[in-house]
Amino acid sequence: MSNDAAYSYLPPMDPHLGVGHSLAGMKSVRENSGRKGRGGAPRRDEDEPAAKAPAAVPTQPVTSVVPPEPAEEAVASGPPPEGEAAWAYEVAHPDADQDLAPVVGKNLRRLRIQRGLSLERLSKASGVSRAMLGQIELGQSAPTINVLWKIARALDLPFSALISNSGGAGTRLMRAPQAKRLTSHDGRFTSRALFPFDEPRRVEFYELSLKAHSEERADAHPPGTMENLIVTRGTLEMEIGADHHLLTTGDAILFEADKPHVYRNVGAEDITMYLVMSYAEEVG
Repeated sequence: MSNDAAYSYLPPMDPHLGVGHSLAGMKSVRENSGRKGRGGAPRRDEDEPAAKAPAAVPTQPVTSVVPPEPAEEAVASGPPPEGEAAWAYEVAHPDADQDLAPVVGKNLRRLRIQRGLSLERLSKASGVSRAMLGQIELGQSAPTINVLWKIARALDLPFSALISNSGGAGTRLMRAPQAKRLTSHDGRFTSRALFPFDEPRRVEFYELSLKAHSEERADAHPPGTMENLIVTRGTLEMEIGADHHLLTTGDAILFEADKPHVYRNVGAEDITMYLVMSYAEEVG
């Protein structure tokens, strides 16, 4: 008789007894019955199939006792406040380059202050939480591209203005060969911009040159526009409306430029002058 067949004669286990009691009862029945295994030798306890012992234990799927794998959590700077959009708290993967975080932070703080915006106002304009903006400015969070685009659009700036590290935060180096130059149709008047054209501004700075015995006429600028000009070489006549002013080397003039005006070189040499223009409203 096979081992499996031998177990078919054992009495059923009492459900009120534990597993240990049931196994002990099985052992006692077998010892008293005098049944033998193959070869006539008494069966030893260690020959009992191990798989039969836990038969009385209710069967449960293995997976029910294995805890599920915890979901991978997104790296975030802190719990979002109530009502906060989840995307506003996304930050770069911890393995990403964190060197950009302090650069973005310095640029964001500088640009926000330049525009007279509080963190609260920028938060409302961009949809990024005030807490996240504060952490970005402190360099404690490396924001995702999505968040940077939200901030850039709210500031009306190119994306590069937030991540640029050329010359350090708040510094722009403009080499002479790359300067933006404007020339009159006859080539006798030239204007070289000494400021970056790619940022909103209220002040502009120019180097102007005017050939001998030439003039340049300018239309009226928006109300509130001021021009502050200094002559560094030559003799200039400024015609502002019905008024005329003569300036020589070293002379300067400040006037309201919301009326037509004329720069006129009345000398025999070329004029070099520098002009600062300020606007009542932001341009660019």
